[in-house]
Amino acid sequence: MTRDLSSELDTLKQQVAELQAAVQHWNTERRSFAGRADSPESVNSAAEAEQPGAGPGSVFYSGHARLNGQSYRWEPQERPMEQLLDVNNEKSAKILAALSNRQRLDILKSVIQEPLTGTELVERLGMGTTGQLYHHLKALTGADLLVQESGGRYAFPSRRLLPFLLLLASVSTLEDTSDYMDRMSTRNNAGIYLGPVHNFDVHHLLWAVIENPVMEHAAGYCSEIGIFLHDDGSVTVTDNGRGIPVASLPNSNIPAAQSILTDIHRFNGDAAFKVPGAEQGISIAVVNALSGRLTVDIRRGGRMYRQEYRHGVPQSGLMTVGIAKDTGTSVTFKPDQEFLGTGFEQARLNEQSAELMKAYPGLSIFVNN
Repeated sequence: MTRDLSSELDTLKQQVAELQAAVQHWNTERRSFAGRADSPESVNSAAEAEQPGAGPGSVFYSGHARLNGQSYRWEPQERPMEQLLDVNNEKSAKILAALSNRQRLDILKSVIQEPLTGTELVERLGMGTTGQLYHHLKALTGADLLVQESGGRYAFPSRRLLPFLLLLASVSTLEDTSDYMDRMSTRNNAGIYLGPVHNFDVHHLLWAVIENPVMEHAAGYCSEIGIFLHDDGSVTVTDNGRGIPVASLPNSNIPAAQSILTDIHRFNGDAAFKVPGAEQGISIAVVNALSGRLTVDIRRGGRMYRQEYRHGVPQSGLMTVGIAKDTGTSVTFKPDQEFLGTGFEQARLNEQSAELMKAYPGLSIFVNN
């Protein structure tokens, strides 16, 4: 077969010209947008040059998504700050409340991926019956967040897709705020975890921290626990277990260790140390919330990791700080004197350690001050 090189060259030239025109058009729009005083690229310089009395600016957004074999693109849109801050609070609260139901969010996320019938939704989400699903479908359809296509399948209306995806993106960015709220609730209701009396026992937090390496020992991974008391009222619990997992959680950039140390609801009362008479067990996240400061050092996978907290709030990401030849976890914390003003007692630590070693013959516990 003889190739028509001249024709191929003409075609290639035409494609290059189209590409150049597209790039030039994109650059023109980009320069026009970036030249605005309130564009993202000039935010810093605009902030420096802003004069008293200047307007609050605007929020610009656009998007592109590919779902179910279709491509969606939204042109840049603008919402003035005055408009955003003047949104009807009652209506906003109703919208957020309507979407706060977990099953409704499950429905919306499922139909975004592919249109589904009611029966398929019941099976996929494990709702039990279509009757349980019906009132959610009715509410979401009435709110124009669902449409029913031919064949009885429910789909997400394309005109609502970008706002919903932006909402999910915002929720992802603000996800840690729920942990902060839980921690403040824990501090305001410490008696739920420490018992009904107001004179809380500081040792209960220590027993809860020791519970973790004891469980590691029961699983066959920890043989030694060290307890070290410090002059400033803090204490360190170290072990030679596997080390708290450090990999990020699925679909998240949050390390598993941070989730364990901040998610108050991660463990139920049966999986955490429980004070007699208390409503809920004390997990390491509860200890973190009730501590003025806490530092965790993790030896795992040949590296040492560290993260510091103040009142349960991370002060840094999970940092790699060295090389480790062994594995294990060290937790140093100082109970918040607002709740627990008394210090640790050497005699009680010795007594508790002896009881644990008697209950777990293969476990060695060292107490030092």
